[in-house]
Amino acid sequence: MDSQRTTLLTLPDLHAITPFVGSFNPHYAKVALESSAWVDDSRALSDKKRAFFFQTGHELLCAHAYPYADEERYRVTCDFINLLFVFDETSDDQTGEGVSRTGSVFYNALTKPEYDDGTPLCKSTKEFRQRLLKHCRPLTYQRFIDSCQAYVEAVAVEAELRARGEVLDLEAYQTLRRVNSGVPPAFALIGYALGIDLPDDILEYPAMMAMYSASADMVCWSNDLYSYNIEQAMGHTGNNIITVLMTHKGLGLQEAANYIGEHWKTLIKTYLDAKKSLPNWGVKIDHEVVQYTMALESWVIGNLNWSFESLRYFGSTRHEVRRTLVVRLHLRQIEEGDETDV
Repeated sequence: MDSQRTTLLTLPDLHAITPFVGSFNPHYAKVALESSAWVDDSRALSDKKRAFFFQTGHELLCAHAYPYADEERYRVTCDFINLLFVFDETSDDQTGEGVSRTGSVFYNALTKPEYDDGTPLCKSTKEFRQRLLKHCRPLTYQRFIDSCQAYVEAVAVEAELRARGEVLDLEAYQTLRRVNSGVPPAFALIGYALGIDLPDDILEYPAMMAMYSASADMVCWSNDLYSYNIEQAMGHTGNNIITVLMTHKGLGLQEAANYIGEHWKTLIKTYLDAKKSLPNWGVKIDHEVVQYTMALESWVIGNLNWSFESLRYFGSTRHEVRRTLVVRLHLRQIEEGDETDV
């Protein structure tokens, strides 16, 4: 009977405390079909994961996250997020060593034009790279490549933690999560989608870095909050802020969710305070910085909106959950504590 028991979790209303305005890419309908068909044609996913892929709606996420991108650039952002899904779903079934091998295929296909190991992941990555390079500028491209390398390394670390059943403490988890989430390469594509190429010293300015980190944490923490239900139902909770807070801060499930809501307010304040402190760099740079900050905000609010429009987290109850903020959880794995891997 334990496996059938349920409890209710009330989500913090992150929309209510997020002052950013969302928008939506007008090219969604056409490009979504093209990008999803591209992944489907690659034959990189099993039938089960293929069904989950179509349910998730990454193109919908990109329409919210990159609403300003033209059709061609929007297609590239969709292809990349879909490519991350293929990599992520493949790595979820692998050990750290296996993830490292898969990561090498992904990274080599991104960086070495002559590389080809014959796998669907390699083929898709090379096709993506060709489309990306058509318009991606040098600084943006290098930041994107560097963040992809860090991503595959972090996912391998995640796999090793999963194999050991280890739950990191809060500080260590936040550091890893910012990287293994795939947010840095997704944020690196902001410059590409906008058609700008900000210098490194601008993006590394302390206030810009504070805005970047706060935005990345908002995406990561909200994803962990909303995905916890399906992850705990499968016993895959190790790579989730909820589990970290329950394990290392001794919080109950509802207390952990409430903690996320309070921390979200801190992240918003950090972002807005940093934004107010930005200096003037001249007309051209200032204009591009305004575009970049708008794009960070689009990612944060767009991710929230997508979470309640996609079937990924809440399935057919998504509109009810958005209205009531109440989620019904199956608790077998939480109560038994028999699995913590992702």
